[in-house]
Amino acid sequence: MTLAELLPALRQLSQVEKLKLIRILAEDLEKSEDITPLQPFKTYDLPTPYDTFGAGAILMEAIQPVEPS
Repeated sequence: MTLAELLPALRQLSQVEKLKLIRILAEDLEKSEDITPLQPFKTYDLPTPYDTFGAGAILMEAIQPVEPS
């Protein structure tokens, strides 16, 4: 059965039944083989805007509305 075939029936479920379905599917995913590219207990460096002085000014400049010429 395809997702396109399932969706109409799933949309008719109550909110409680939809939440139960989400939990069931999440548990199934959790039990399946490794679905995440991250390894447990490994440290990953993530770039952040901290200590990048001037980034705020650049962002403010980027969100300023463009005036028509």
